[in-house]
Amino acid sequence: MRIYNTEEEARRARNASKSRYDVENTRHIGLKFNVKTDADILARIETEESVQRYIKRLIREDISRNGG
Repeated sequence: MRIYNTEEEARRARNASKSRYDVENTRHIGLKFNVKTDADILARIETEESVQRYIKRLIREDISRNGG
């Protein structure tokens, strides 16, 4: 385990490690909604505690119904 001289060095090391993990293991997908034409969708999403969990659940349910 490496000992860092300052909190700033430790923070930078954590950020670098997280960045490497993210590049190797995650993918970011952004969505954009129109406040006028997608108001119904936005209203529903705003009732959820976690939008990410909600979207993943919907997709997995669709996969189950329609095959992988």
